[in-house]
Amino acid sequence: MRAEFGPVLGIETSCDETGVAIYEARRGLLAHALHSQVNLHARYGGVVPELASRDHVRKLLPLVRGVFETTGLDPAAIGGVAYTAGPGLVGALLVGAATGRSLALAWGVPAIGIHHMEGHLLAPMLEADPPECPFVALLVSGGHTMLVRVEGLGRYQILGESLDDAAGEAFDKTAKLLGLPYPGGPSLARLAGSGRPDRFRFPRPMTDRPGLDFSFSGLKTFALNTWHEAGSDEQTKADIARAFEDAVVDTLAIKCRRALEQTGIGRLVVAGGVGANRALRERLSALASGLGGKVYYPRPEFCTDNGAMIAYAGFLRLASGQEEDLEIRVHPRWSLASRTIAGGSS
Repeated sequence: MRAEFGPVLGIETSCDETGVAIYEARRGLLAHALHSQVNLHARYGGVVPELASRDHVRKLLPLVRGVFETTGLDPAAIGGVAYTAGPGLVGALLVGAATGRSLALAWGVPAIGIHHMEGHLLAPMLEADPPECPFVALLVSGGHTMLVRVEGLGRYQILGESLDDAAGEAFDKTAKLLGLPYPGGPSLARLAGSGRPDRFRFPRPMTDRPGLDFSFSGLKTFALNTWHEAGSDEQTKADIARAFEDAVVDTLAIKCRRALEQTGIGRLVVAGGVGANRALRERLSALASGLGGKVYYPRPEFCTDNGAMIAYAGFLRLASGQEEDLEIRVHPRWSLASRTIAGGSS
């Protein structure tokens, strides 16, 4: 790790949120800004990739200017630029990668492409009480659900992952089946709060067999069949939402318990958009406490996509001597295991 490394500008444009932040070793997170495209995509009931890319083009540079104005920094003080290189929507990724690489070239500083899920994995490190390594990370977002053993930067072992729909994706699809407004996951979670817990019981997929992989695609089909059979009144809709959420939370908790027991590690990190779900947080906090361990979360605003996590991950990678060449590369599909550093790092 380099003894001295200047502030890092982080850029996140993997999907439908434009995030920018500046992180410095001595003072930590100096500024962050986020623009959400929820209102843009709401009329279509989901993210429209071309519209997402165009909106990133419109919003990215104004957000960059904004974080510099907030910090009072001159671009000449920047030590490097980090941007999300994948996974994500290819057009959206290219906006951030091309902008980040161009700024780095203009400023004469190194640039680094960051794996989106590595950013989520490291987001709790921005909090006042960060976890020590090793820890087990549950990464739950719209496109990914995985359990990872983390020994340090780039020292990752994938313990289990989703074989089809991720938890967040299943939330969104089930919400759409129930006619709930976009974004579906938060809408379903809110509705579940008024659901009765004992009316329906959904399966807990892949919990009756060994292993730490996940499968959530069958739950949305089960929800749809229940909806058709039980009726379409509002209370039934809430009861189905509650049964669905309970099934997802139970499944995630069962797999987290297995991972903690199998690894012998007492520290659990929960990150990604679904990590903001209240029922999941309560369940996993109780689980970790019962095992004599502790669960760590990023603040709610850093559960969703954001530039702060990319700036922090980029700082660690750049300060350890890694950087990209001049070619602009993005990876719409990108395994987190590929970001493992040979020989490890700390």
